[in-house]
Amino acid sequence: MTKDSTVLTEPTVTRKGARLGNPRPQGRSPEVYREFTGETQEGTIYAGEGLAFMRSLPPESGQVIFLDPPFNLGKRYGSSRRSVDSMPEADYKEWLSQVLDEAVRVLRQGGVLYMYHLPRWAMHFGAYLETRLIFRQWIAVSMKNGFVRGKRLYPAHYALLMFSKGAPSVSNRPKLAPALCRHCGQYVKDYGGYKGIIDAKGINLSDYWDDVSPVRHASRKHRSANELPTIIFDRVMQISGSPKGVYVDPFAGAGGGVIAAVKAGMAFKACDLFAANCRLICSRLEKA
Repeated sequence: MTKDSTVLTEPTVTRKGARLGNPRPQGRSPEVYREFTGETQEGTIYAGEGLAFMRSLPPESGQVIFLDPPFNLGKRYGSSRRSVDSMPEADYKEWLSQVLDEAVRVLRQGGVLYMYHLPRWAMHFGAYLETRLIFRQWIAVSMKNGFVRGKRLYPAHYALLMFSKGAPSVSNRPKLAPALCRHCGQYVKDYGGYKGIIDAKGINLSDYWDDVSPVRHASRKHRSANELPTIIFDRVMQISGSPKGVYVDPFAGAGGGVIAAVKAGMAFKACDLFAANCRLICSRLEKA
């Protein structure tokens, strides 16, 4: 049953200098927004704060965990205040470290954790995760139309970190079709003596994804706030997804990860802070 009227829509923001032992919002547990029990869709959408959601899950229960947390850049999400995405840096580190601790606890043996973030934060939290899990990949996801801030080089990529708890139980290497010239229809790159292999098998996916474009066109965008391109979630599922495994997403946003998980035959447990996003995810699942 949908519980729109009781869904948390505005978090409690701590004052500057406050500790985040139970951060935004304090003492609020996630609520079941809607359950799906069909033959092709099995899972639950929750409304609530991401850390509280992760704390509510049983240990060793997630096959794939995807973290796309707020970047702490003061952005608006829907009708929220900018303060929702703006903490003192020390508090942000503590809050997200606790999310990672819970993710490690929830991740099953052989499961894989992905975290999408800016390189600066990926460096910090990647080192934190490496004391608990096994580092697998730093995937550079091409950033289109980035803007230079301060005395830094042009930002050209986001980081998608990949860690596993022990050896991954699922580890696939997807193949890509080679890029073609839009004018002559021939391969853009010269593969020399390997052209026959490329023709037959395609190209191995690398750790640099330069074919990812922002979701900006109205025909592909599901909400006013930013959302990750579907191709990212589809590849995550191709690499690590497992039929009947459980996909966990505490910052589900527009629900692209949930949709990709369902297509891969996975069950899901996903949460978002805002009722509008929960409603959007359910609508997309119904259409899927």
